[in-house]
Amino acid sequence: MDTASTAADAAFWITSAAILGLLVLSAFFSGSETALTAASRGKLRSMADRGSKGADRALLITEDNERLIGSVLLGNNLVNILATSLATALFTRAFGESGVALATLVMTVLVLVFAEVLPKTYAITNAETAASRVSPVIQLVITVFSPVVGAVRMLVRGVLSVFGVKTDPDSHILAVREEIAGALQLGHSEGVVEKEDRDRILGALDLSERTVEEIMLHRSGIEMIDADNDPQDILKQCLESNHTRLPVFRGDPENIIGVVHAKDLFRAMYQFMQESDKPADAMSSFKFADVAMKPYFIPESTSLDDQMRQFLRRRTHFALVVDEYGALQGLITLEDILEEIVGEITDEFDPDGDHPIKADEDGNYWIDGAMTIRDVNRELDWTLPDEEANTVAGLVIHEAQMIPTIGQCFSFHGFRFEVVARDNNRITALKIRPLAPE
Repeated sequence: MDTASTAADAAFWITSAAILGLLVLSAFFSGSETALTAASRGKLRSMADRGSKGADRALLITEDNERLIGSVLLGNNLVNILATSLATALFTRAFGESGVALATLVMTVLVLVFAEVLPKTYAITNAETAASRVSPVIQLVITVFSPVVGAVRMLVRGVLSVFGVKTDPDSHILAVREEIAGALQLGHSEGVVEKEDRDRILGALDLSERTVEEIMLHRSGIEMIDADNDPQDILKQCLESNHTRLPVFRGDPENIIGVVHAKDLFRAMYQFMQESDKPADAMSSFKFADVAMKPYFIPESTSLDDQMRQFLRRRTHFALVVDEYGALQGLITLEDILEEIVGEITDEFDPDGDHPIKADEDGNYWIDGAMTIRDVNRELDWTLPDEEANTVAGLVIHEAQMIPTIGQCFSFHGFRFEVVARDNNRITALKIRPLAPE
């Protein structure tokens, strides 16, 4: 009896120690899974650049999340099932048939608290640190379980393909932009990120997604020089203009023959007058077209990111935008692209540059119809859609399916739009008021 009792006690303690060890392994797998999936790859990269081998290994492991999760779940399920089986055998031997229910209750509490909630809470709190620490062991686990995980992966993909679901292990690369944008929006809503900082970063991220057509100055607003005008009239126009670069046309505004820079013009005129005995009389023979630079044309479908690179490479800040038929549509400058990142850039020559949007005491906003929807959203933190139109006036015309008359009002997208001014078929001013939510 003593020998049997001693053997039973030894078996009890060995089984209990095995269950405890398996719970520790379960906690390790659960915490590792959470740490490696929740860790920021940006922070891990920063740690790796500072010499952390664990962070570098964690980056390598998380390149294939499907294999990582498969290996960790396989190990976690093995130890959980084995721990539960040992606990059931132990409690059944001690308490009979009621030991099954008791083992289920005890193991549920132990696994939930010590093998799931506790390690995952720690892993979420210290995701990058935990990920770098567990990466050596997890890399070994992935290597050991890789044949089984590979078979499971093929089976899972086969089942998912039956239902039309396709998996892409590299999909996280394509979601980096959305992840950054979501983090900025969340940080702004919590007061951690300033609105200006959020707008600048999002503006830079959007450059590759937007085209010059969306932000160009329309041809109706371009100030041009007629090369056939009297030289004194052209000089007066250049002096009174707010712009340093002006397109030059001959005969038809579509026939752009060059672009005059104010500095080049004044330098050439000064030299011309110095070489003449009677500068006033010689002005009539001055040819402005000879001073003009060769025009730089770009298609309207060019992305802002590509165009900014072209501006920097060509060392020019001015381009004329044409459509697929070569017809002039507008112009764009480097400043226009930079404004998409840093916001409106104004100087002493910009008319009404200080107040692009005016608000009254009744909660109405007076807005120029030519102002882009993106600029309005950025300035007022609104969410007007810009998929179908670039300008506020274009949005109203699109939604109304007509060209409204002065005084007409429309309500859509949570705002009330009233047409205040119109020039022929162009809406020049609008009064907008956010509607109270129902």
